[in-house]
Amino acid sequence: MISCRFLPGRRTARPLGRLVLAAVAVALGIGAAPAGAERIKELATVQGVRSNQLIGYGLMVGLDGSGDQSTQAPFTVQSMQSMLSQLGIVLPPGITPQLKNSAAVMVTAQLPAYAQPGQQIDVTVSSLGNAKSLRGGTLLLTPLRGADGEIYAMAQGNMVVGGAGAAAGGSQVTINHLSAGRVPGGATVERAVPNRVLEGEFIHLELEATDFSTAQRVADAVNARFGQLAPEGVVAHALDPRVIRVRLPQDPSRRVGFMAELELIDVTVGPAVAKVIVNARTGSVVMNQAVSLETSAVAHGNLSVTISSTPMVSQPNPFSQGSTVAAEMSDITIRQEGGALMVLPGAARLSDVVKALNALGASAQDLIAILQALKAAGSLKAELEII
Repeated sequence: MISCRFLPGRRTARPLGRLVLAAVAVALGIGAAPAGAERIKELATVQGVRSNQLIGYGLMVGLDGSGDQSTQAPFTVQSMQSMLSQLGIVLPPGITPQLKNSAAVMVTAQLPAYAQPGQQIDVTVSSLGNAKSLRGGTLLLTPLRGADGEIYAMAQGNMVVGGAGAAAGGSQVTINHLSAGRVPGGATVERAVPNRVLEGEFIHLELEATDFSTAQRVADAVNARFGQLAPEGVVAHALDPRVIRVRLPQDPSRRVGFMAELELIDVTVGPAVAKVIVNARTGSVVMNQAVSLETSAVAHGNLSVTISSTPMVSQPNPFSQGSTVAAEMSDITIRQEGGALMVLPGAARLSDVVKALNALGASAQDLIAILQALKAAGSLKAELEII
């Protein structure tokens, strides 16, 4: 907490007050220049340098009686018999083992770009059958294949499950998810994916977000840094609002260093498009800092309908040979809260927009309807996207 004392009749209090206000402004970040520069490695990716998805089918053993039920998941038994036969163990015909400690699982992984044989990667293991829990299980040797059907990695290891569960006397308690987990470093790369991105004359940078101004600014920043490498002083061209073509050095030995410097170039990103994201299923509303609001008047009233039913029994008179009849008496109440007309002042900053909308006192679901109406009236200066 910063405090200052102003002494009456002393002219030294004014400079001290200014100094304190300046210190508070620096502490709160008021008046600081916005940091709009970002590195190219955060703005774009190199076309062709990407990860590849791997998938495999395997068996997990060592479960504490929480594995697949053999009658409802027969593929687990078939897989176990096939694996045992490869190890020289043949079960007698007509015998179906009850594998409570085993489960069939699907194994997935991401093969990073430029991954080399011998490199270890993480794998995700998910139950395929009706196993109750995979906690404490061990994944047996599982080949991981790519989209072309070739084996690129082999997975095996003890799985880590971030959950727990207990059941007794018909009661059950579960924390987190027990039918999926990860094996850190559980797969070893056996085959590398060929990547010839740096073997051509050009590379292509792909922006994460399509934007004409950002694409041109990236090209200008690259030319300012590496313009001396080309006779005409231009090594980068913005082909469209998403792709920038960059010429590589002629010497192949300099291309890795060139890419390392290219990724660290700072680019001042253009202003973001004002956007409001609305999730109609959860009632979530998210706005970015470019959203602004013009002065408008809003009236929003809630209408609630309450229906209550009271069971009634009609009893016949004695000796009337009638029958007892069950009936219901319904009471319907309609209540509409007052929707007073409120003025929303114009706001150019996100904090002011939030204050103006909070002044309405509307719930999340009501706020969605209000934002749609403000957009239709032209008062909300933002793109409204409903997901």
